[in-house]
Amino acid sequence: MTVVQEKSSERRVVANVLRGSVGNLIEWYDWYAYTAFSIYFAAAFFPKGDQTAQLLNTAAVFAVGFLMRPLGGWLLGRYADRHGRRAALTLSVTLMAFGSLIIALTPSYATIGVAAPILLVLARLLQGLSVGGEYATSATYLSEVASPAKRGFYSSFQYVTLTAGQLVALGVQIVLQQFLSKPEMSEWGWRIAFVIGATGAIIVMWLRRGMDESENFEKQKENPEKGTFKALLKHPKECLLVVGLTLGGTVAFYTYTTYLQKFMVNTSKIDAATVSWINFAALLVFVVLQPIAGALSDRIGRRPLLLGFGVLGTLATVPLLTALAKTSEAFPAFLLMLGGLVIVTGYTSINAIVKAELFPTNIRALGVGLPYALTVAIFGGTAEYVALWFKQAGMESVFFYYVAGCVLISLLVYGFMRETSKDSVLDRT
Repeated sequence: MTVVQEKSSERRVVANVLRGSVGNLIEWYDWYAYTAFSIYFAAAFFPKGDQTAQLLNTAAVFAVGFLMRPLGGWLLGRYADRHGRRAALTLSVTLMAFGSLIIALTPSYATIGVAAPILLVLARLLQGLSVGGEYATSATYLSEVASPAKRGFYSSFQYVTLTAGQLVALGVQIVLQQFLSKPEMSEWGWRIAFVIGATGAIIVMWLRRGMDESENFEKQKENPEKGTFKALLKHPKECLLVVGLTLGGTVAFYTYTTYLQKFMVNTSKIDAATVSWINFAALLVFVVLQPIAGALSDRIGRRPLLLGFGVLGTLATVPLLTALAKTSEAFPAFLLMLGGLVIVTGYTSINAIVKAELFPTNIRALGVGLPYALTVAIFGGTAEYVALWFKQAGMESVFFYYVAGCVLISLLVYGFMRETSKDSVLDRT
């Protein structure tokens, strides 16, 4: 291949990664807008009560959305393996658009009573179905279109855009907080965020129709076993590896991102507007770290980064969260949150490519998506609820040990697994 051809090929890779990633950003913006604005809309969807009780209700609905992620991982993963990555990614963002519209337009509990939380649950079920398929298909697509020597780097953009979606949600929240009073935010301001999300999803739905299909999928088009459980059952070890890889990472990720916003308001007693800035700044650094760590994995392998996350996550989680619980100042809180996110980077930057490197093309999206979504639904989606439950029971510190214990289990898996970058299935299909 000539230098000109190499540059042209690399530009095409970059273009495909960008087109795939912008959709991922909007999907995760819609997903995280729920948790970013739940402080304001909790009272709108549920009966009056103390703040912890209302947040507990919204956290329960958040967890319910996660219950649909295994179904999304199965249905959309199978769809991606049978009909293409592009078609599945377009379908997933369509479902997300509908979910956001429902939340934006649903009247309050005071207006329609119990129908309000029912519609909220319905919307989160649609969004959970969407995100369950988005993760697997996006991870598969990015791994397949990336040049072999830069798979870790390009695949890291899944969490760049995933976290950027959360950043945009926080950015929208910060802007609205500058122009609207707290009563206005609670009354109607939060709805603006979901209108923005629905509009963005509709635009992405159109953009994704122009994406290139991956060459790996094109080569497997005629495979009769593509996207079937029969084919997936031939890889039980790989499915269990995905569960073990994900367990500690998903609990730590959702603890240090979605839950910490409520933790700093509800436990550290830091003002909600200040907490938004802390989250925004810490997550911005986190985004920058993803491609750096992904590129590092292309040089030294995936396993050293996973082991680093496992060791530090096991040893540092309890001290970090204990210190944060006793901190009421913004800058120390920022440093503590950032410390947790730096540790989690060892998992987030490469987890997508590690899982994709385990499965052949004909069941890659299904193999990555289903066991991952099951694990996230059981452990990641319930992390916030478990934390708030322990707080309400007066045993908040027990949750810190719960997170460290989950990371420890994954550390054991990392210690015994092979280095996937050295013998990637992607190179054989």
